[in-house]
Amino acid sequence: MDLRDGATSTALLTDQYELTMLAAALADGSAQRQCTFEVFARRLPNGRRYGVVGGTGRVLDALRQFRFGEAELAVAASFSDRRTLDWLRDYRFTGDIDGYPEGELYFPGSPILSVRGSFAECVVLETLILSILNHDSAIAAAAARMVSAAGGRRMIEMGSRRTHELAAADCARAAYLAGFDATSNLEAVRRYGIPGAGTSAHAFVLLHSGPDGAHEAEAFRSQVQTLGVGTTLLVDTFDITRGVATAIEVAGTELGGVRIDSGDLGVLARQVRDQLDALGATKTRIVVSGDLDEYAIAALRAEPVDVYGVGTALVIGSGAPTAGMVYKLVEVEGVPVAKRSSHKQSRGGTKKAVRLARDTGTIVEEIVYPAAGPTPPRNGFEARELLVPLIREGKQVDDLPTLAESRDLVARGLISLPWEGLKLSAGEPAVVTTFV
Repeated sequence: MDLRDGATSTALLTDQYELTMLAAALADGSAQRQCTFEVFARRLPNGRRYGVVGGTGRVLDALRQFRFGEAELAVAASFSDRRTLDWLRDYRFTGDIDGYPEGELYFPGSPILSVRGSFAECVVLETLILSILNHDSAIAAAAARMVSAAGGRRMIEMGSRRTHELAAADCARAAYLAGFDATSNLEAVRRYGIPGAGTSAHAFVLLHSGPDGAHEAEAFRSQVQTLGVGTTLLVDTFDITRGVATAIEVAGTELGGVRIDSGDLGVLARQVRDQLDALGATKTRIVVSGDLDEYAIAALRAEPVDVYGVGTALVIGSGAPTAGMVYKLVEVEGVPVAKRSSHKQSRGGTKKAVRLARDTGTIVEEIVYPAAGPTPPRNGFEARELLVPLIREGKQVDDLPTLAESRDLVARGLISLPWEGLKLSAGEPAVVTTFV
């Protein structure tokens, strides 16, 4: 779903209880009380050591289209009274939003987003904001771990066939934000300007070759003639040694790449590299794909792999578990409020956050403090305020970071982590969050 085209309302991308709370607040007169809601994660999933803020740009796009037209009001009318429907018909967010810039790292308790305005106008945004931030941040964090594991080698996002069709482009965006180089998804290419990548599947080889692979060369020849010698040929449909030999016989030693999609990828990569070099194709790249995650990528670091194609582990729960972000009311008319439930506590009051780092750039601490209070002392460290203005009086601020700039922010953030922070094993968060 392209939320930027001005034609699609996002108002029903929400839960019914947001509107039933609204109705009750309008009825009892509390709807206009000035409030602050904050988005944060109580913990990082699966013992991960950092999170990556993803989806901020999409939240802002979606907020502009949070409008109740007649079609949306017809759905709400099944459970809402006339007063609530009239209020929804005229809805426009008029408050302020601050947040961590997209691409910023976060840790448990980081006040990732601060939404301020009347209770009514803020509460109805909860589901929309969380669905975008939780989805994109989960994938961005998974992608960042994979990028770190790849050690600078090229990464292609290939998860479209493993996720919802309308989510696939946004999965690609989050992966690109975190450092992936390209995507197979053409809607992501159109919508976000991400470089596209892709050549052929086993079906194309089988189309030309028959069951025994006797005419595999026909498939390779067709692909090279159509796409050029720089293309990547899929060589493991039948016998991989024969496939590589046929590929070079057809394309010559300037062939762009060969792809391996199954088997023991480490062993096969070494075997294929030796064969390519012996045939004189020393510049032909080796692309590997097939159920890769950050652990498999790390295991292949010592192998002659040039490009990784990643799909399933990037876009579904096992690889990208939920970021676990919540949207909680923390202040009403200037008075801090907090939830005290066991294991689901919140901290009251509108907050800011500052991150302290050594002069080398390595992060040492994140301090979360009352927005109305003084900035915490630096204690000899370099300090950077984390929350930036996103919306003022309902209008998006100018000069927000582009996707490319947010992508650079992720890369800088990963470099700034203590060395333990990049370990793939479960552990404590890489940076301590202190609340004052």
